[in-house]
Amino acid sequence: MGAMTTSQKTALITGANKGIGKETARRLAALDITVLIGARNAERGEAAAEELRVGGADVRFVPLDVTDETSVQAAAQHIDATFGRLDILVNNAAIAAGPQEPSETPAATVRQVYETNVFGVIAVTHAMLPLLRRSAAARIVNMSSELGSLTHLADPDSPWSAYSSILLPYCTSKSALNAITVLYANELRAEGILVNAVSPGYCATDLNRHTGIRTAEEGAAVAVDLATAGEDGPTGAFWAEGGPIPW
Repeated sequence: MGAMTTSQKTALITGANKGIGKETARRLAALDITVLIGARNAERGEAAAEELRVGGADVRFVPLDVTDETSVQAAAQHIDATFGRLDILVNNAAIAAGPQEPSETPAATVRQVYETNVFGVIAVTHAMLPLLRRSAAARIVNMSSELGSLTHLADPDSPWSAYSSILLPYCTSKSALNAITVLYANELRAEGILVNAVSPGYCATDLNRHTGIRTAEEGAAVAVDLATAGEDGPTGAFWAEGGPIPW
């Protein structure tokens, strides 16, 4: 069967079987967008897709381990064969390491977090760009964090600065992700592909053992806004729900 010819937009969200990724999927599906839930675990991915299909939404599971190049390529080939293009990519998959002083954090721990949070984003974006370039209005949203803001981390009066002393792998991975966002945005600006980083805020998810003060649904709002932004939307920006965040 050849690729579908449809005006309906297609979005891929990595790590979307739970948390903010799942709520982003729910919101995009409610806008009549075909949503592909990328997840490593097939059982959880299928269950999330089935849950979100209630009410007629077009939500499908796509096997995707962002740290496995073979898996990433297979997902891109599947999307190409089924849809022929991709309109929205939300790089949401992320992991964190346990609290540890920077001086006590081994390189292996940092490397493990970077495999998902940094290299995984590059691998997926690289694989999906040929499909995104076929869209009339492609959007890439990278799920970052205010813990990636060097301005916040360097300010001793910032509520975020305390985390910089115990979360070196996560904080620096999000700083790297922000830099990656800017470089992709610069390259793709002339093609009309908007690339932005967003911070969902401190949401209660598995990533932080549900200690966050915002809901995953609230956190998804800014990602959806930028994923569906018009041609006059920002690019190369770092946004939270209240507006731009300092780098």
